[in-house]
Amino acid sequence: MSLPRTLIALAAILLPHTAIAEETPTLLIGYTELQTNLPGGRHTNVSTMRATLVRADGSDRKRIAEVLVDNPNSWTQFAGWSPDGKQAIVYRGWQDPANAAWEEEHKTFRIEAGKWMLDSCLVDLASGHVANLTAVDRVSHYNGGLFFLPQGKGLGFTPLMGGNSKPYVMDLDGHHKKDVSGEGGGFAYGYSASPDGQLISYHENYQIYIARADGTGKKHIATGHPFNFGPTWSANGEWLMFLSGEHDHSHPYFVRRDGTELRKLVDLNGYCSSTQFLDVPDFHEGSSDLPVWSADGQSVFYSALVGTTTELFQITLAGEITQLTHSKVGTSHNHIEPSSDGKQLLYGSKRDGVRQLFIMNLSDRHETCLTDLQPGQGAMWAHWQRSE
Repeated sequence: MSLPRTLIALAAILLPHTAIAEETPTLLIGYTELQTNLPGGRHTNVSTMRATLVRADGSDRKRIAEVLVDNPNSWTQFAGWSPDGKQAIVYRGWQDPANAAWEEEHKTFRIEAGKWMLDSCLVDLASGHVANLTAVDRVSHYNGGLFFLPQGKGLGFTPLMGGNSKPYVMDLDGHHKKDVSGEGGGFAYGYSASPDGQLISYHENYQIYIARADGTGKKHIATGHPFNFGPTWSANGEWLMFLSGEHDHSHPYFVRRDGTELRKLVDLNGYCSSTQFLDVPDFHEGSSDLPVWSADGQSVFYSALVGTTTELFQITLAGEITQLTHSKVGTSHNHIEPSSDGKQLLYGSKRDGVRQLFIMNLSDRHETCLTDLQPGQGAMWAHWQRSE
């Protein structure tokens, strides 16, 4: 079975130290480290990925969930936090190297049972205990997209079922897994819940849908475009943002939770909303790099092209644009995440050929580099620790 090349976003990198002005050093940042220049293609480098933690001042770097790396063809990826910041979401991946060679030759994924495995796990920071929740009452060999449903109502994730990726819910302990894709569900991805827990959204066959939390009342958000991707909710749950257009040529749109007032937010000036995380050819062409809401939901952060350089921007819902970075030619920025207090941005940036992690104080645009990596190493997909 072959999957669409926009399906998967796996990646990673390495880290050291520096000081941050506005963030306490007790706050943790989770991310992924990896090698980026090993010959042999995508799997050879992806299999070096390791979930990693570091404090916001760059100190106390350490890997977590090492028990999940149980053979040379398995890896871990940091994927997020529990709402209280006490648990880390870590993916455990594995691929048969013979299948990886087939994928390199045919330039497409073949994610079949016995050839691939992806599980979503929770790591308790205090004890180090690892719980593989998608292995409980297993429904699939490939289970990604784990997130916490609002108000402690369980977890959402996206298993691959009979060739289709489906939105599912389950209890906090992994039991009672349930399909919430609704009638006529196709290939779904980008599954998330509104902050009040009443609605869910996802893209199915590259069309955006909003439904009740149990999958009923499914509504198509008709944009007239063939490619619609990565819906995310604003902090107040009143708006849903997503990319819309054509593959490799789409822009941020948003719509009210009832499906009205659809409009384009901004033009990305030719940026294809994906970033390369390897220094060797990658048949998947990198990983998706999506716009993100500000902490207060009143603006959006995004990457866009200025000439050949990928810069960071902020736009208010009224359309006021601020360019946040002014970089030398060849620089790129990716995977933005604002701090919960709205004062800082965490993001990746490739400068002088190396992918590092940075924090920016929005008050004065001062940047601090969190990592000190060498060519052939990389740090990607960083996430602020949440706090109660």
